[in-house]
Amino acid sequence: MQQIDAILAHLDRENISLLPTPFYRMNTLSELLERNIYIKRDDLTGFAFGGNKTRKFDFLIADALGKGCDTIVGIGANQSNFCRILSGVGAKYGLAVHLILNGTEPKNPTGNLLLDHLFGANVHHIDTTDPAERFEKAIEIRKQLEYTGRRVYFLPPGGSTTIGTMGYIAGWGELMDDFENQQLKVDKIFHASSSAGTQAGLVAGQAITGWQGQIIGISVDVPEMELEKNVFDLAQSAGDFLNVQIPRSIVTVDDHYIGAGYGKRTEAAAEAIELFAQKEGVLLDYVYTGKAASGLIDYCRSGRIKPDETVVFLHTGGNIQLFE
Repeated sequence: MQQIDAILAHLDRENISLLPTPFYRMNTLSELLERNIYIKRDDLTGFAFGGNKTRKFDFLIADALGKGCDTIVGIGANQSNFCRILSGVGAKYGLAVHLILNGTEPKNPTGNLLLDHLFGANVHHIDTTDPAERFEKAIEIRKQLEYTGRRVYFLPPGGSTTIGTMGYIAGWGELMDDFENQQLKVDKIFHASSSAGTQAGLVAGQAITGWQGQIIGISVDVPEMELEKNVFDLAQSAGDFLNVQIPRSIVTVDDHYIGAGYGKRTEAAAEAIELFAQKEGVLLDYVYTGKAASGLIDYCRSGRIKPDETVVFLHTGGNIQLFE
C-alpha cells in the first residue's frame, strides 16, 4: 500500500523476508464453521523456517548494521522462535549472537534450540521462570561483551522495540493490498499476541490507514489489561516515531485462551491444530498459533463472529515447536 510505503520510505531496511506471503480463503474450514475465513501465511516468510519475526528483522538488522554493531544479544525461552530468527540473521550478516534463554540446558537440543546451535549462536541457559532475573543476566552478559570491546545491539523478548514494530506496519500495508486485490471487506483479524510487537505494528498500521475493522490479539500468556497496555505503549512509541496518532480504543486483547500459562497445552488448542492440519493442511503450534486459532474457532461457534462477516487468521509461524 502506497500510504504505508511512503511513511516508511526514510527507514533503512534489509530484505530478509520473502514477501508477499500467501493470502487465501480456507474453504473447508469456512464451510465447517459456516463463516468466511481467510488466512495470511506469515509462517512462510522464508528465512530460517520463517514466521512473524523475520518482518521485524528486516528493520532491526538494518538498524544494527547502521549503528556499527558486531554483536546481538537476545532474550527468550529455550524454544524461542525469535531467538531462532535472530541466530539466523546473525549468521547471515556476520554478527556474533548471544542468547539468554530461560530453561535448563537439555542433553539433546531439539526444535528451535537445535537450530540456534546450528546457526552458531552462543547460548546462555538460566534456570528460572522469573523474567526480571533473566533480564538481569542479559544485562550482565551485555556489559561483559562491551567491556571486551564488542558493539552490542541489545534486544528484548520478541524484538519488540520501536524499530521492530515497523515490520508489522509494513506487513499491514501488505494485508491492505491483499484485501484490495481480492475485493474483500474484512471485519476481524485474529492473531497470537505475547510480546506486543506484532500487534503494535498492526494497530499502528490501522491508525495510519483508518481501517474500520477489529484486530483481536489472542494472548498466549499475558493478562488482558497488561498486554493491552503493552501493545498501546509500543504502538504509541512507533506512532511518535512516525508522527502518527494511535487511538487507545483500537487495541483489543482476549486472554481467555491461555490455559495454565505460557507453553502449557490446552484441549482447545489441540483441537484447533488438528482441524487446521486435517481440513486445510496448515500446521500450527501449541504455544502461539494453536491458542490463537482456538480463539477464532470459539468466536465462530459462539456467534461473536456473525455468518455474514469475513475474518482473517494471521498465521505468525512457530510450527517448528511441533518437533520440540
